[in-house]
Amino acid sequence: MSYVDEVIAQVVEKNPVQPEFHQAVKEVLESLRVVVEANEEEFRKNALLERLTNPERQIMFRVPWVDDKGQVQVNTGFRVQFNSAIGPYKGGLRFHPSVNLGIIKFLGFEQVFKNSLTGLPIGGGKGGSDFDPKGKSDREIMAFCQSFMTELYRHIGADTDVPAGDIGVGAREIGYLFGQYKRIRNEFVGVLTGKPREFGGSRVRPEATGYGTVYFAQHMLKEKGQDIKGKTVAISGFGNVAWGAAQKLVQLGAKLVTISGPDGYIYDPDGIKLDIVKDIKLGHRGRIKEYAERVPGAEYHEGCKGVWTVPCDIALPCATQNEIDEESAKALVANGCKVVCEGANMPSTPEAIAVYQDNGLLYGPAKAANAGGVAVSGLEMSQNSYRLSWTFEEVDNKLKSIMENIVANSLAAAKEYGHEGDLMLGANAAGFVKVANAMVAQGVL
Repeated sequence: MSYVDEVIAQVVEKNPVQPEFHQAVKEVLESLRVVVEANEEEFRKNALLERLTNPERQIMFRVPWVDDKGQVQVNTGFRVQFNSAIGPYKGGLRFHPSVNLGIIKFLGFEQVFKNSLTGLPIGGGKGGSDFDPKGKSDREIMAFCQSFMTELYRHIGADTDVPAGDIGVGAREIGYLFGQYKRIRNEFVGVLTGKPREFGGSRVRPEATGYGTVYFAQHMLKEKGQDIKGKTVAISGFGNVAWGAAQKLVQLGAKLVTISGPDGYIYDPDGIKLDIVKDIKLGHRGRIKEYAERVPGAEYHEGCKGVWTVPCDIALPCATQNEIDEESAKALVANGCKVVCEGANMPSTPEAIAVYQDNGLLYGPAKAANAGGVAVSGLEMSQNSYRLSWTFEEVDNKLKSIMENIVANSLAAAKEYGHEGDLMLGANAAGFVKVANAMVAQGVL
């Protein structure tokens, strides 16, 4: 049995009932076979893959809080500090009922390589809770966040672990979490990113993941002598990632025809009107279905899977993991899609990825294509350290440069290992080699 197969088998055996984590490890290690085989003796001697797939630290804790009726509620909190070889742990907090240890480990594992690809000195981690902010009052959310941070504070720090937001954790939640950290520690430091600008947040951060995904797609096309301008694009999602991507696509002259919410999707063959989406999303936090009621010719369809049956040149999955399966991938190909660039974390199943590759689609994998969010989080850390605040244009230009470098470095790594043009292998290889070299240099830790 090969070293890669041995480690995959160990991960599955030692981490039962964690399918998302198994999937992430298999996807990365399978694509790295050529890299591992070129260095197998050294990697085996140092148990590099075993160490890489085992988090440095896994923290679980209870989170008791009191709801508006005076009833005590209890949730579970998680923080998985996966790898600190190239810098302090960095990765978001996710508040959603689906959160469990396996999902946090999958996200943390992916984060290690994503953060490495940015070129910034940040390691990988992830955290969250099975708490659901939907339907909760501001007071209830504050109560939960304060209780959550009352335990988490002892495990994080500006030079140790710097969490950010993720699904269910926006500026409101980050504000409550930061306030409680400051209260307990009596210090004002950049321990969380995604903060409101009034107390250390960075410009572009809410839009960063979406902007970065579009910059990645733009540069992929540029490498092929094409332009994103005039391309028809389908997007899934209705959160910050989808909203940022939608804005940047329209700015660059692309035609956005879909956007989706939790219950269904909108198809507007004339192009999505962002002013109406903005009013629904930010003006009164309405449902995406409202768009079709306000725009003649637009269609609302129940269910989210159908968004991938719409004819398009480019697909940007920006909702959640495994949202594109084999059937959806085949539908994209049949309807003329030539590019898939992932804004969400692991939104394509392995079977879907095989369809992309078998049909010659340009494929931007999540750990590379959606690195814009953590890249700007890293830039926020720098601004906090310097006590500076950069302009929107300064941050946006730095983000664009980082995404272009990720494409270039991924393509270079793919070529070095004999798989020219394979951005999935290239991204995994480029991110992995940097972390692996740092781990070997620092000894057995």
